[in-house]
Amino acid sequence: MFSLLLLSACKSGSEFDETGGIKIVRSSCPAVAIPTYTGDVTLFNPSSSRDASAIDVVATITNVRTTCTPSGDKINATATFDVLGRRNSASGPRDVVLPFFATVTRGGTQIQSKQIGRIALHFDDGQLRAQSNSTASASIAAADATLPPAVEAKLNRKRKAGDADAAVDPMTDPATRTAVLQASFELLIGFELSSDQLAYNATR
Repeated sequence: MFSLLLLSACKSGSEFDETGGIKIVRSSCPAVAIPTYTGDVTLFNPSSSRDASAIDVVATITNVRTTCTPSGDKINATATFDVLGRRNSASGPRDVVLPFFATVTRGGTQIQSKQIGRIALHFDDGQLRAQSNSTASASIAAADATLPPAVEAKLNRKRKAGDADAAVDPMTDPATRTAVLQASFELLIGFELSSDQLAYNATR
């Protein structure tokens, strides 16, 4: 299981209410993240080499932005992102097509869906760099991303500074933590890498 580089998410965490009490703020929108080691890809020429002198093209996913819109019984999230590419030789025009994935997970481990897309980088003659952009989306059942009323009430109960349990995080309760985890979704975006490419990213 990859660790996640969190890029953007809907509002969550703790805030103070108008009376000075502490409240938990949570959204049903999915977090958007790039799993570690999948945010960039390196192509070699020859492909079997891993020498620095054989690096042909390097591409990176960046500038991830997301919007989230509830629509009836669904929650729809769309992420846009850029891919920046650099090649070793500027000779001649060239097109490089790279596969990427968009995976929706629940509770950090349960894969709900996975889509494979492709993004093309066009290098003009004489240019070492190229840029392109694409989108990924997630559609989640609103009921699945909604906490049970009892858990919602526990998280939203006002706790004023000085109260005996003011410093007690409700997430320390295993049942509450499990309920929140089950109602939490992520939209994960990264390059669809071969095992060799993934190993290269993990060990370089």
